[in-house]
Amino acid sequence: DRRNQSAVGADEGPLAHHGPVFEEAVVVTEDGPGAKANHLAYLGDGEVGSNANIGAGTIFCNYDGFFKHRTVVGEGAFVGSNSALVAPVTIGAGAMVGSGSVITSDVAPGDLALGRAPQTSRTGWATKFMEMMRAKKARG
Repeated sequence: DRRNQSAVGADEGPLAHHGPVFEEAVVVTEDGPGAKANHLAYLGDGEVGSNANIGAGTIFCNYDGFFKHRTVVGEGAFVGSNSALVAPVTIGAGAMVGSGSVITSDVAPGDLALGRAPQTSRTGWATKFMEMMRAKKARG
């Protein structure tokens, strides 16, 4: 086993890949061989399984104001960019989390989890708002 200990207490497996701000973004986390955590990910108090992928901007929400909790991402799991994993939570082996999701419950192995509101569009709203604000600004 060719594990490396990072300056911030992460136990990195061989072939693990991390983005450029890794030293600032990982706290007491174990990464398996081939695990990837891309730039601007915060992995506090967790475990990332072998060959799992953590997308850019993903955070392990590990502190509830009183206690720190653990996030576990299983082997071969894929977590999309800008996701928030609210600990304690486990993402099962081979599971996927859609980008932009807030995950508060465990995800079973092989499942897809989407934790975000559906997009809505309001026709003409931005145009009306900008016109109203420009008129208000012109009045002083």
